[in-house]
Amino acid sequence: MRLRHVAILLILLPAVPAAAESLTEAVTGGDFYARFRYRYEHVDDDLAARSANASTLRSVVGYRSGEFNGFSVLLEGEQVSRIGGHYREYPGQPGNSYAVVADPDNTELSQGYLQYQLDNNRLRIGRQIITYREAPLHRFIGTVLWRQNWQTFDAISFENTSFKNMRLSYAWIGNVNRIFGNNSPGALSHFNSSSHLFNFKYDRYDIANLEAYAYLLDFGNAPAASSRTIGLRLDGKYPLSDRLMAVYALEYARQNDYGDNPASYGVGYQLVQGGISVKPAGILEVVTFKGSFERLGGNGRSAFQTPLGTNHAFQGTADRFLNTPADGIRDYYFTFNTSLHGFKLAAAYHLLDSDEFGYRYGVEFDIQLTRKLGKHYGFGIEYADYDADRNAVSLARNGNTTVTADARKFWFFVTAGF
Repeated sequence: MRLRHVAILLILLPAVPAAAESLTEAVTGGDFYARFRYRYEHVDDDLAARSANASTLRSVVGYRSGEFNGFSVLLEGEQVSRIGGHYREYPGQPGNSYAVVADPDNTELSQGYLQYQLDNNRLRIGRQIITYREAPLHRFIGTVLWRQNWQTFDAISFENTSFKNMRLSYAWIGNVNRIFGNNSPGALSHFNSSSHLFNFKYDRYDIANLEAYAYLLDFGNAPAASSRTIGLRLDGKYPLSDRLMAVYALEYARQNDYGDNPASYGVGYQLVQGGISVKPAGILEVVTFKGSFERLGGNGRSAFQTPLGTNHAFQGTADRFLNTPADGIRDYYFTFNTSLHGFKLAAAYHLLDSDEFGYRYGVEFDIQLTRKLGKHYGFGIEYADYDADRNAVSLARNGNTTVTADARKFWFFVTAGF
């Protein structure tokens, strides 16, 4: 779905025969909103000749109309301003020896869609956000919300919630607006797409929530990223006592080549996760510990990829595994989360191995502290440290890449929303 098609629909909508007062009320009764995020990011990457320092501001202004005969409109603009610092905006940017901070100076229409709601059916046509899981854990389809320039889709999406506790979703994606901005070359800027997303959820009981999905990704200007992924997920929580809760997640998926992908491959994905949430009698509100194993299969030539996911949330926030190495990944990780007087603390430790041959990639430690200030403001700091294991097998298999190079990253950010 191209942006010009959305514009035509928005022009034609007021021409629909209807009472002018009702249409006027739908327009004047809408809501404006604005969101801002300033961030400082420091990157010390052994792959880059120079460390990066980036000060950027993300500004979003949007308008959501009221509903008229089931129709409504959302328009949203996004501006990423480069305030200061020295950094590379995208991988391979010419004439730049600094580490990458993928927050380009960029202005765009981030969302612009026509929505039609009829009972439990919702249809959206235009540029939009599509996600199927709670942020930021968008494993397969997401916004890459950690970056300042979010990923959005020119798409037609449909959702049905006619049956209690069930949600059936479908989307056709005609274009993917990627995080690297309009000035980046080729497929870094966008994916020319003819992709289909199917997602089904059944959330009847807290103890067992079911999700089934099929994502058929076909990218004309990036055929090697085209794939078919079919999977099933089960997760939930179970009270053990008044203060103790068990949590778990199990997931399996299979990925094959699709569309014009020149490779022929089939690899698997598994997630096994378990933990406990405790409500201590002291000053801490909730403490959650989890142990997890996530496998993205690889056969030495091709590996399980998630090109539309919010990959910053997986395999460590230093972003060394945004693309899965050909030998795949086995990630053994442990997470800790708690809150105290409005502060939220999250920490993670990753042991990262290859799936093929079973050698060690490295280890990573991540920590984040955030705080909301009233209704509208917030701030946070985050640190990530990836320590590569430069063993002989890893160097021979991966060369001088993100897998074999250390990286340390630090962020400070302030948010505001109205």
